[in-house]
Amino acid sequence: MSIPQSQVHPVDPVWDRVRAEARQAVKDEPVLGGMVHAAVLHHRTLDAALAYRFAQKLASGEMSEQILREVAETALADDPEIVTAARADIVATFERDPACDRFLQPLMYFKGFQAVQASRIAHWLWMQGRTDMAYFAQMRISELFGVDIHPGARIGRGIMIDHAHSIVIGETAVVGDNVSMLHSVTLGGTGKEDDDRHPKIGDGVLIGAGAKVLGNIKIGHCSRIAAGSVVLGDVPPKSTVAGVPAKIVGEAGCAQPSVMMDQLVGIRASED
Repeated sequence: MSIPQSQVHPVDPVWDRVRAEARQAVKDEPVLGGMVHAAVLHHRTLDAALAYRFAQKLASGEMSEQILREVAETALADDPEIVTAARADIVATFERDPACDRFLQPLMYFKGFQAVQASRIAHWLWMQGRTDMAYFAQMRISELFGVDIHPGARIGRGIMIDHAHSIVIGETAVVGDNVSMLHSVTLGGTGKEDDDRHPKIGDGVLIGAGAKVLGNIKIGHCSRIAAGSVVLGDVPPKSTVAGVPAKIVGEAGCAQPSVMMDQLVGIRASED
């Protein structure tokens, strides 16, 4: 006898691991049982957990959790890429952040991950023409997480934002796949332009803490931007830039800077 399609659920190793770790967390710290059950174990899919987390975190006296959950569920059902990207973000955070030793942690505790997931729903609202709702989500994300991502910005999958405090990403910015950035990064404009005015970050790029990337410029794939740099011009692929204003100081040093997370710029390269 065939099984009805409605009862067939796809295999999701990432979600299965999150749930297994959640069960262990409840055993280890029973006082967290209610929170962990509500956020993870009560949900059959990652989609449902993301919708719950979005609503539970962004709800306020101005907007109910029920309305926000309906918004999130509609977005996730309409655009499965949002959940696909979330899975990639969980794995990226686990692999790149030395403070992350479980898949459970980004979903439950890491504001960089949570801010990006909420911003993806805000972007869906923006693309649907629901600009005021998108701005509301942006406002709440900024208030809650200290991360200000314009809902018009396009963000790829496999994103890891470590610490995440004071991240700013402008309206026309594009962030590619497998990008890593640290706190206080700005992907901003250079003035009052109202057209395409923000950076385009290639795949595999590492952006160090406090770096400012300004204007409609291109950062090539697998490049590395040193902490505290101010980047005002295009950066070729597979290169390292540093300084104020930033200059090319050498090659990227590895094939995937965003994965290796090596933020030390060689002394010799810095002196050149």
